[in-house]
Amino acid sequence: MLTLVNLVALLPLVVVGTTAVVVMLGVAWQRHHGITAWLSAAGLVLALACLPVASTALSSPPLMTMDGLAIMGSVLVLLCALVTVALSHHYLTGYIGPREEFYLLLLCAVTGALGLVASNHLATLFISLELLSMPLYGMLAYSFRAERSLEAGIKYLILSAAATAFLLFGMALIYARTGRLDLAGLVAGLATSPDVWSLAGAVLMLVGLGFKLSIVPFHLWTPDVYQGGPAPATIFLATVSKLAVFVLLLRLVMTAPAFDSDWLGTLVTVLALLTMLGGNLLALFQPNLKRLLGYSSIAHFGYLMVAIVVGGALAVETVGVYLITYLVTTLAAFGVVTQLSSPFSGEDAAGLHHYRGLFWRRPWLAAVMTVSFLSLAGIPLTAGFIGKFYVLALGVADSRWWLVGGIVAGSAIGLFYYLRVMVTLYLPEPGMRRMDATNDWGSRIGGLTLLVVAVLILILGIYPTPMIDWVAGLSTAAL
Repeated sequence: MLTLVNLVALLPLVVVGTTAVVVMLGVAWQRHHGITAWLSAAGLVLALACLPVASTALSSPPLMTMDGLAIMGSVLVLLCALVTVALSHHYLTGYIGPREEFYLLLLCAVTGALGLVASNHLATLFISLELLSMPLYGMLAYSFRAERSLEAGIKYLILSAAATAFLLFGMALIYARTGRLDLAGLVAGLATSPDVWSLAGAVLMLVGLGFKLSIVPFHLWTPDVYQGGPAPATIFLATVSKLAVFVLLLRLVMTAPAFDSDWLGTLVTVLALLTMLGGNLLALFQPNLKRLLGYSSIAHFGYLMVAIVVGGALAVETVGVYLITYLVTTLAAFGVVTQLSSPFSGEDAAGLHHYRGLFWRRPWLAAVMTVSFLSLAGIPLTAGFIGKFYVLALGVADSRWWLVGGIVAGSAIGLFYYLRVMVTLYLPEPGMRRMDATNDWGSRIGGLTLLVVAVLILILGIYPTPMIDWVAGLSTAAL
């Protein structure tokens, strides 16, 4: 039964869900883009403020758990969503058509993400995953007058439905083996060595979640969806969606014995190697920046798969540190794309030629892009270096030399195309048509948020101790 204490633990989720209802009623009463954006941001801030109260609840709500991993995931989901709202406001200002529904879709997706990171039951897992995915179809196809945006929404819809089918079939096999849907019941039902049915169920669930995370060979949708979707929707997909799904995958691997099989561990190792190398190789000569960032995200989640392979106490801490560094870097990189794609006019600024000579007309935006790409490459004194160091240390500590070699090789390949983009920013301006940010971008809430995120990349790279201590404390609470 749901008690008052359980309800306190669910406060962030309840606040975001209530905000979605308030925004919907406000849109029905009178449309106002600015008020809708501020209401959405206020709801997310209030949910963040409720997290300390939720974390002190004496018991977790039914079908969910509010442990350290859930708290860490919830904080990151809400912060990324807040940045997305700030960047969306300026992007949608010039959009001809209804703008307020975008924030409604975003809030619904955030509600699903909050449920997903705290899921302790396969039913909650499925409902939360669908609540996260379905609004994304609309967000990606929001610029429906643009052919690529509509294509991105349809592609994500079809492939997401296929992934859901795999996930459900895997859950059905595990349920047939154990008769339980809660994770504690799965542990009890699979206490002995996993049999062929439970392993088959685990593999099918891994395939379903692999689609969401763009793990090779389930990655083919990623570059097309990244390129076609509106920049704010792509930001949300690249950060909140992948973050929530990966936290869920980590919880499953830590909890269910079927995921602890040597055979399955070998399979995940091969997938991790293919993902980190495949993502970097595909991005090598990519002339479209959004597609390049899509392939880059594939590679980064290949690095993160090392934590899934190794497991243990340090793996949770590594995932936390790497996710934070990846999220702030991705937000900064896509934030620049958002600024150059506003006010809304046709497709986003995706071609590399749009960024040639950016330094000579928007030096601060060029600086933000440079910092974010240095971080993606894992250069010292940026946040990305700390995350890459943790993953390498985890692989070395567990003597996973193939994975360590894959990380080093992938990072070397990635350095080439990251530097190619950075060099483009400082070349002489071309004579061809270019896309540019508005003159007052730095004084708007989206521009200010982008500058804060860029500074945060440097702060986390130079002084990461508070971040590491926070993640380490929550990691201990998650075990």
